[in-house]
Amino acid sequence: MNVIIVGIGGFIGAVLRYLIGLIPLKQASGFPIKTMCINIIGSFVIGLVAAYSIKHSESKESLQLFLKVGICGGFTTFSSFALETMNLLDNGNTFTAILYTSLSVICGVVAVYLAELLVR
Repeated sequence: MNVIIVGIGGFIGAVLRYLIGLIPLKQASGFPIKTMCINIIGSFVIGLVAAYSIKHSESKESLQLFLKVGICGGFTTFSSFALETMNLLDNGNTFTAILYTSLSVICGVVAVYLAELLVR
């Protein structure tokens, strides 16, 4: 049942991301403002859900899965990345948080570059 709950949430999140992508907003500089906004909104929403879940431990696991993994995951995986980094910082793992952040960004960009080289 959890798989279906996550799938429905993921569908909603992906459709929301697509609809935001249709907003006719172009930056002359080419700055990806819509993607940045999607990432910030997704991070804010997953932060709200995570904080609410901690404060209200009786909240249903299925609702958390629907919102965090489904909607936020379908909307942007950046929100999960931001939450995991914040959890590392909250637990006093500052070095690990910096390492995780740095490696994720650097390796992600390098992976895209290598994939483009491979296709060329």
